[in-house]
Amino acid sequence: MPSRRGPAFSVRTRIVSMITLVTAFGLTAVGVSVYMVERHRILEQLDVRLTANLDSARYIVEEGPGTTADWDSSRAALTAVVERMSPDDNTGALGMAEGRIITVPGIQLDLDLRDAHDFADHVERARHTDGPTIGTYAEQGVIWQYLAAPISIAGSADPAEVVFVLVYDTEAELAEFNEAARMFIIVSIIVLAVVAATGTIVATRLLRPLRHMRETAERVSARSLDERLPIVGNDDVAELAETMNEMFDRLDGALDSQRQLLSDVGHELKTPITIVRGHIELMDPTDPTDARDTRELVMDELQRMGQLVQDLSSAAALHGPSPVHLVPVDSSDLVRLIARKAAAVDGATVQLGEVAEVVALLDSARITQAMLQLAQNAVTHGGGAIEIGSRCDARTLHLWVRDHGPGIDDASKTLIFERFARGAGAGNRAGSGLGLNIVQVIARAHSGEVEVSDAADGGAIFTITVPIGDPNTPGA
Repeated sequence: MPSRRGPAFSVRTRIVSMITLVTAFGLTAVGVSVYMVERHRILEQLDVRLTANLDSARYIVEEGPGTTADWDSSRAALTAVVERMSPDDNTGALGMAEGRIITVPGIQLDLDLRDAHDFADHVERARHTDGPTIGTYAEQGVIWQYLAAPISIAGSADPAEVVFVLVYDTEAELAEFNEAARMFIIVSIIVLAVVAATGTIVATRLLRPLRHMRETAERVSARSLDERLPIVGNDDVAELAETMNEMFDRLDGALDSQRQLLSDVGHELKTPITIVRGHIELMDPTDPTDARDTRELVMDELQRMGQLVQDLSSAAALHGPSPVHLVPVDSSDLVRLIARKAAAVDGATVQLGEVAEVVALLDSARITQAMLQLAQNAVTHGGGAIEIGSRCDARTLHLWVRDHGPGIDDASKTLIFERFARGAGAGNRAGSGLGLNIVQVIARAHSGEVEVSDAADGGAIFTITVPIGDPNTPGA
């Protein structure tokens, strides 16, 4: 039969892949979240720094050139602001008048703005005429965050209004954090490699017992059921190995039982088939008497084979998934009903004995089948007089059938419940040898048992013992 499975991916591969993917997703989520938050914080910090520099510029202008004098021109105040501002990393400064650069710091800053005329034009167009402006310049391949603060001194010579400009290189500010982000990516890749390698090693060690189980199962199915899985450790895998060994035990027992059943059936059917064939071969078809006798013998053997097949069908049904259906049953009413039905057995004289008044969890149909089988067996092997009754002790119900026959020797008391077993005194009496075995199966399906013992004054007592179950309601 062609395989329906798609491409084969081992459990180890799936486990390692899933762990690696989850780890990668987690690292990516953490990295992206931290990067976005930190980037937003840096950009906000630039605005905070620009605002702080605006306050410093205002203080310088308000303080003047000395303790008593005032600025004599706007340009002088602008020069003082540009030269006295504390430089920061990735910054640049300049002074403007009428859109032209008129002054730059006397020291070298990270951003040299002496030739940034396009930037100066942008600031002149974008700034507010009535106050400071914070904006972004993103042209000529750069991204700058800038502050443009107008300075105007009363009575100043031209230019009467000048502009102080402070610039932060946004990309340079982010570059420091981007370096940390690249390092995080490299470390994450290393972590993923370590996780994948560790997961592979751990998964290999954890799944090695499962691989041994698979190999053992293949050998068991291909050869025999004698081999068992080794149980190592005390974890889930060890419990699985123990469970599989129990399954192999049940399977081995089922196959042995099947082989024994086929052997027994073959043996049981071989005799009547041989008898029928032999008599038909020897029959004289011209002799009416011989033909009539042969016909009667063949019909008798065929009837015996039919009974055997029927008993086999009943036994097979009892080995199904739900052989019994337990419901609360008044056992006293059930025993009395069984006694009335047993009275209809050919040759039976039934006497009702002690009856326990108790409600038990039973399958009344199956219990009736088992008790009537015991009654038929008692009539066949012990004579016609039988007794049927029940008794109860603690949480157990005992249903019994007694005959007044010769009894059963001790050696046969356990053997007679096996399939196709016949008692020592069975002789040529009719029967498939499955009746008592069916009774035993019914008892065990009720979590009980069946046994035979000697009666006090002769005969045998067959007793089916089953738990009462819950609930039980004693009768009056």
